[in-house]
Amino acid sequence: MADAPRERSPFLGLLPLPERMTVVQALRTETVGGLVLLAAALVALVWANTPWSGTYEQIRDFHFGIPALGLDLSVEHWTADGLLALFFLVAGIELKRELVVGELRTPATAALPVIAALCGMIVPAALYAVTVTAGGGSMEGWAVPMATDIAFALAVLAVLSTHLPAALRAFLLTLAVVDDLGAILIIAVFFTDDLNLAALGGAFACLVLFHLLQRFRVRGWWWYVPLGLVTWALMYNGGVHATVAGVAIGLILRTTRDEGEAASPAERTSHLLHPVSAGVVVPLFALFAAGVGISAGALGEVFTRPEPLGVVIGLVAGKTLGIFAGTYLAARFTRAKLNPELAWADVLALAVLAGIGFTVALLIGELAFPDEVVSEQVKAAVLVGSLLAASLAALLIKRRNAVYRRLYEEETRDDDHDGIPDIYQRAGAAER
Repeated sequence: MADAPRERSPFLGLLPLPERMTVVQALRTETVGGLVLLAAALVALVWANTPWSGTYEQIRDFHFGIPALGLDLSVEHWTADGLLALFFLVAGIELKRELVVGELRTPATAALPVIAALCGMIVPAALYAVTVTAGGGSMEGWAVPMATDIAFALAVLAVLSTHLPAALRAFLLTLAVVDDLGAILIIAVFFTDDLNLAALGGAFACLVLFHLLQRFRVRGWWWYVPLGLVTWALMYNGGVHATVAGVAIGLILRTTRDEGEAASPAERTSHLLHPVSAGVVVPLFALFAAGVGISAGALGEVFTRPEPLGVVIGLVAGKTLGIFAGTYLAARFTRAKLNPELAWADVLALAVLAGIGFTVALLIGELAFPDEVVSEQVKAAVLVGSLLAASLAALLIKRRNAVYRRLYEEETRDDDHDGIPDIYQRAGAAER
């Protein structure tokens, strides 16, 4: 007689210990980076709205590079096309980790977060489309409100001093990972210039070589760093946004450890670059992307022009409706049982928090609207929408913080000081 199938862990229940340790470490870095990101965004806004705004624009628009290689870019474009490639490299590593050992490794565990994330991208785009169609605006910005900024969201949680349990944070992280994949696919497919097939062929050849080096266990940064830079330059000159090179390399890096290996190449790379990405790359991008003029007239245009209004509605209403409805329906479809310690109000709070779409939303806004006037309006809309989402999420989360504090204390208590939370040492905890 076959063994009875093991009962599935409840949705948003206690994470397996190795998964929890990985998530906590990743989120700690993202939280610190998110606080730096908030500071950089505030500096950009203040700087762009002072008498010294001309200095800000001069630095942002200053060009340098290697013209012979097609790489004569402004400071703003270096941060968006160059530095953000590191951000997407880390995102690619995190996506592969989720696919190999995380929530996305099996269809049963992947179904719920993937459906929730897809609904959280489709509904904002649909609401944007409805808004601009009704107002006679441009459909070019349909993808702007689709992305979640995990660093910004975690920074909001840090500012609130919340005690959100690891499972809720992990679910938010998984949503953001799937969002990042959707964003990079959108950038690659819909926001390409005239393609240079020779350069793209060279970039593809470099990626194949990268894969072979990984497969044959070739070690040494002197192989991979120059190859990565050449891949990035060829991808940029090929007409595909250069950040695609970052996520492609991240997906190629080996995630599993060989026998006797302390850490895989992906783990070592992520350990090295994740703090740089979160604490330097993303804040620098924010510094030169978030500097928009804020005045009564500019704020009025956010709510009167169809394109920025569509972005605000997409981020605040679309993300909330899409993620919550997608999660609820997926749970019913897969017969997943919500952790009895939590309520659907907690999922709603996360859905609202996911409306913070800062970094990738700003990037897609720049790509979608080359016209500087419309681009500035859309940037302002991203800032306003993210601020509204953060404020609403703060109200919902603080209302439940007593519950979160109790759960957090239970899952972190370590009375015997052995480094393993006591909850994992109780009978049956491993099967939960």
